[in-house]
Amino acid sequence: MEEDYISISTLNDFIFCPYSIYLHNVYENTDESLFHATPQTQGRIAHETVDEKKSSTRKDLLQALPVYSEKYGLMGKIDVYSVKEKYLVERKYQLRQIYQGQIYQLWAQAFCLQEMGYDVERIAFYEISTKRTIPVNLPTMRDVERFEQFLHSFRHYDLTQPFFPNQNKCRHCVYCNLCDKTTEDNVY
Repeated sequence: MEEDYISISTLNDFIFCPYSIYLHNVYENTDESLFHATPQTQGRIAHETVDEKKSSTRKDLLQALPVYSEKYGLMGKIDVYSVKEKYLVERKYQLRQIYQGQIYQLWAQAFCLQEMGYDVERIAFYEISTKRTIPVNLPTMRDVERFEQFLHSFRHYDLTQPFFPNQNKCRHCVYCNLCDKTTEDNVY
């Protein structure tokens, strides 16, 4: 049986709140201004130069490259990869804190690139607002095991089980005001 591919961009969302993935799919074809807060709008605007492959004219840089992994059943897009330096960078507008889900996203991109035949020796986040590079360690064997367990949990998440939202996270969710699982208002 062929499994559906997981979008790399949903890995952090799943850790944040599995229900947010459902809400994202419900509202994906609506006007983003109904639910996008300032951080999401800033991030989308900051990403436009990469998505349009305008962040650099260097010939050794791959920008907005679609990637996939058959092994892990993942698909997505990388921001920037230097073929010459074997260096993968995920751009974020602002990073007050780096969450495990964001690291999983970066690892997933690296795994996809490696499976596609690219060498990845270094990975990092680049914070656009401060022009700061934040190196991330490549995953150890134990990290890979945890990542694989996480993917298993993602694939086998049971939507029929009772859902108990984390109200602190709800306040920071862009879908908070549209969500039927909370009465919280978001902070934006």
